[in-house]
Formats: sequence, structure tokens, C-alpha cells
Amino acid sequence: MFVTIMIKKSRLKLILGLSLVAILLLLTPLLNIPERLAAVVNPGERLVPIYYVDTPEKKVAFSFDASWGAERTRQILDTLRDNGIKTTFFLTGFWVEEYPDYVRLIAAEGHEIGSHTFSHPHLGSLTADQIREELTKVGRMIEELTGQKPVLFRPPFGEYNNQVITVAGELGYKTIQWSIDSLDWQNLSTEEIVQRVTNRAHKGAIILFHNNGLYTADALPAIIDYYLKHGYTIVPISGLIYESDYHIDPHSGAQIKNKP
Repeated sequence: MFVTIMIKKSRLKLILGLSLVAILLLLTPLLNIPERLAAVVNPGERLVPIYYVDTPEKKVAFSFDASWGAERTRQILDTLRDNGIKTTFFLTGFWVEEYPDYVRLIAAEGHEIGSHTFSHPHLGSLTADQIREELTKVGRMIEELTGQKPVLFRPPFGEYNNQVITVAGELGYKTIQWSIDSLDWQNLSTEEIVQRVTNRAHKGAIILFHNNGLYTADALPAIIDYYLKHGYTIVPISGLIYESDYHIDPHSGAQIKNKP
């Protein structure tokens, strides 16, 4: 009887949690909530990642999360090289294990490598020590393969809390989200990806792609062409964010330079 009651309570919590997320997603367009904050369930969190950079310069950062497959990675790297563009790749540990040659190639091409944890877990369900292990393990793997020590971290599923950001900071990581989501993981068409990423263009944007999205590689040339023609410089995330003397707006996620 006790076990049955506990199972029912767990199911009820799950249903309530999913219902809350569904309500937030439905209300987002009605309340004009920025897309970049749609994944934030608790707006009362004091610590937030960097979603974009408040800058007067026409600069944006492209980023690619790697957690499944590599069939389209070469095409992406070729396109970036042909356009003289450097970006940031956030790698999971199991992807690093499966594709070490691509990890070396990404680094050799001059791209920045960040951490996407080892096993791509829901970090909110882990202890501080477990989060620390997720980040330490993949960071060590990346450094051993490339000689590049990652200093940027993107939480899986865009999920975070104070503990996640605190532990990441203790390990020397800046936690990075995004302000423009290509939604390439949903297998949008090439044209749909291009439209999403270009229609939302803004100064200081951090753009989220996936290295193995079905049409990401095909959409990339048109996206690059749009941003370059409109006077934007495309840089790695480390070339966009402020390294020090800044604060992060808790509502927008903007990284803002402190005034003198």
C-alpha cells in the first residue's frame, strides 16, 4: 500500500511539472516572454547563465552542441573554413569518446571547445559532487586530446539552477545559453532553419546549432551569407563575451559591462 501511494505521488508530481512547463510554453507568446528564457521554469533564480551580450558592436557567436552523430560535421567544418569563421563547439564526453579524431580536427581548425558534460544528464537532479564529476571528466578528456582546456560550459537541455552555475564557476567555467535557437534538432527544413536564425538576428547574439542536425550543414552557408552581408562579424563565444567587470541581467540573461 505504501509503495503504491508513493508511486502515485511521484506520478502526480511528474504530471504537475509537465503541466507547468506546458502552461509556460503556451503563455510565452501571449506574455511576450523572450524565447531565450522559455526554458527557465523558476524566474526567481538569482544566478543565470549568459544568454547574449549587451554590446554596441555587430558581433554574433555561432555555437554547435555535439551529443549525437558526426556525419555532417565535416561539411560544417568545411563551410566554416571556406568563410574564414571560427566558432564554439560544446562537446559531450561520450561524443568525445566515439569521435576523438573529430575532436582533434575541430581544435586543429582553430575552433573553441566547451563542455557539454560527460553524459548529458539532467543536472538539476544531481548532487554538487556529481555535477563536478560530469564537468571534470569531460574537461580532462578534451584537454588530453587537444591541449585546449575548456572554460565555457553549456548545460544539457538548457537546464540549470544555482548549484549548477556555482559548481561550474568553481571549476573555472562560464555557463553559456543562447538567445537564438535554430531548432535544428527538430529536423526543421533548411529554409526554416535559415529563417529562424536570420529573422531573430541581433547584436551580441549567441546562436545554437547542433553538429548533426539533419539540415544544419545545408542551412549554414545561407545563414553565414546573411550575417556577413548585414555587417555582422561571426566569432567564437570567447570572442563575444566580457571576461571580467560585468554583470548578468537576471531577467534577460544579458551579459552587461559594468559602467566605470
